Amino acid sequence: MSQSQQPYRVKLINRFGRLILRPIGRLIYRLFARPTIQGLENVPQNGPYIIAINHISIFEPPFVIPFWPSPPEPLGAAEVWREPDKALLAKFYGGIPIDRDSYDRQALENVVTAIQAGARVLIAPEGRLSRVPGLRRAKLGIAYLAERTNATIVPVGISGATQDFLKKVLKGERPPISMHIGQPFKLPPISELMGSRKDVFQQNADRVMARIAALLPEEYRGFYADFSAYL
Repeated sequence: MSQSQQPYRVKLINRFGRLILRPIGRLIYRLFARPTIQGLENVPQNGPYIIAINHISIFEPPFVIPFWPSPPEPLGAAEVWREPDKALLAKFYGGIPIDRDSYDRQALENVVTAIQAGARVLIAPEGRLSRVPGLRRAKLGIAYLAERTNATIVPVGISGATQDFLKKVLKGERPPISMHIGQPFKLPPISELMGSRKDVFQQNADRVMARIAALLPEEYRGFYADFSAYL
């Protein structure tokens, strides 16, 4: 850790917020949707790790966060902490904001420090919403973070959290939404891979997304339809 990098600690207000918001989140999803969760036995019992999810809409993180066995530390778009309809909840729960429109080195260092401190960091490797079912190709960040921390990765495939999810809820439909948690794994060190530094980071990022794709229905796999080719 550099001298300028501060130890990662969850603020007291965020600890309190998580105690309040997680049970409320579970209640809301159970009342207004039909949530199902598979693979809870795959969640590591100890130590830090990265939770890697697909990201169609804004509804996946609020689904994972309350149902995960321990409070995840979300890495989210910085604008979430600024938008009036989201900022209050984001600031109360906490997390790590990142500027998606530039290379946000400080945010990445914050994630590294959080993992080293024992956090379970929630990341969407695609970097942005896909908005329709179908995975986009992963950004390099997930591979960079795994290389820096040697963290275990827990892949999670979420289906049902489409852009019209809230519209269905407001119509009283109680739409189904599911989370499939895969087996944890570690990426190979980039020193063992062939290609340029960028190429090997992309190879590892693709490995993460292939694991997620394997947990999703075929119509959700998008770029990783032939996911076995990336494993």
